[in-house]
Amino acid sequence: MQLTEMFYDQIVDAANRRVPFIIPIGTLEYHAHHLSCGTDTLVVTGCLRELEKEREIVICPPIWYGVASYAVCDARPGHVHVDEDAYTAYLYAIVKSMVAGGIRNLYLIPHHQTEEQALMPMTIACHKAAKKVTMEYMEETYGKGWWGSDAYANYYEALGSNDDPFSYVKVLPLISAEAQHRCGGFDHAGKWETSLMLGTWPELVDLTRCGQNREWFSQSAVEATPALGQHMLACTLDWLRSAIV
Repeated sequence: MQLTEMFYDQIVDAANRRVPFIIPIGTLEYHAHHLSCGTDTLVVTGCLRELEKEREIVICPPIWYGVASYAVCDARPGHVHVDEDAYTAYLYAIVKSMVAGGIRNLYLIPHHQTEEQALMPMTIACHKAAKKVTMEYMEETYGKGWWGSDAYANYYEALGSNDDPFSYVKVLPLISAEAQHRCGGFDHAGKWETSLMLGTWPELVDLTRCGQNREWFSQSAVEATPALGQHMLACTLDWLRSAIV
């Protein structure tokens, strides 16, 4: 289900049943000449589109602009970098509003800067926003000293359960480290990411443009195939099935 297409009663029902609400966390970033600048967002929405076919989830509108950084290129059209602090504040406002509205099973799923599930500026921003919202929610709900009070003596017993407020908002990479290994590799605008785009949004891949690529990271893109893209999609879906509950 797409959040933007749902009626209010449907949203309330999904929230009450703790259906997973998922926000695709994206970026607009230079991806050489053969891929669209929205690749990092599109691979998330493409994988979730396939997951939606087999289980009930609520897909929220993607956050297209993100912490692209200027590591891969200098300033240029189509490459948009949002400062980490500003981005964290923006995410915080969104997550806080959703938790305050009664959503208790929210997922933030980035793809950008998630090699080996590393904590990079993009993913750190997501975690900071999620934890800040949770800590403030607990203080506003139970008062200062909530963790040390007798009213919260079941803290450890509830960890990881539906009753654990620290499970209300989760940050997951689109592809876990283990799934990346199963895929065979992970890269930026090279063989692996290009293949994943072929498996999700093939109309936004143009391998005939690879001859214009000059950067080292894009040289392997000529080896990308739809078959590899389907394999990567399958590995990603296996991970998402187990991680989104």
